[in-house]
Amino acid sequence: MLTTPPPPLFRSSDIVTVARNRLLGALAPDDFDLLAPHFVETVLEPGSVLHQSGQAIKRVYFPLSGLVSLVATLPEGQAIDTVAIGREGAVGLSAAIGSQIAWNRAVVQLSGRALQMSAGRLADLADRSKPLRAMIARYNDILTAQIQQTVACNTLHPIQARLGRWLLQARDRTGSDTLAVTQEFLSGALGVQRTTITLVSRILQSEGILHVRRGHIQIRDASALERKTCDCYRVARRLTEQIGREPAWPIAAQSLRAAIPADQSKRPGAALPD
Repeated sequence: MLTTPPPPLFRSSDIVTVARNRLLGALAPDDFDLLAPHFVETVLEPGSVLHQSGQAIKRVYFPLSGLVSLVATLPEGQAIDTVAIGREGAVGLSAAIGSQIAWNRAVVQLSGRALQMSAGRLADLADRSKPLRAMIARYNDILTAQIQQTVACNTLHPIQARLGRWLLQARDRTGSDTLAVTQEFLSGALGVQRTTITLVSRILQSEGILHVRRGHIQIRDASALERKTCDCYRVARRLTEQIGREPAWPIAAQSLRAAIPADQSKRPGAALPD
């Protein structure tokens, strides 16, 4: 329970959200002021679904903390993470420029807070501001590139590298070394057996890189974990750094190609064992 009032989210043209949401912080003052009156702050509860695949996107969320996963569900029912979104981005933003039906499920993984707005309202505001609309389009390009990066990584790279990538990305997005995730959740998110996650986690813990306890994983040595992680993490981080900047799609495409070794990219379906 809060004992003191939270810091202000915004006031006039003085953007106080810079440190809380990268995407909003990158807006010009006039564009931010266009959005500000329509924001409502909300709590992100773990396990809550922000939108369902195949259904209309009704609200757009700009996380200030916490973590939201965009999840793809296979015909047999297994759900796999395609990308995680935190304080760097937004959930459901494509609805503001015409893609009003969700093609994935957005699930809150780590608790936090977000600014939310009606998707219809944001679409109306984007029609009034070309810079705002362009920013949304650029962000969607970056998000698409990050999803492609995750798919390539999950196809070609061993589980230790993939686990390291997920943990480091979650650390970047939440700003915390301690993540409230279970090994069961990670096994589902990465599409492997729980015993595999347990084995890899124990190895990393024995090396002093992680500390695993019930329901939590603490990253004790982020530099060492990054050295055990594939280049996909660094590619995804560079993509995140492009949010709010000039059009980044050519950079995103280059980064995606750079992360896939030439001999593997020429062999569709070739995958390293878990």
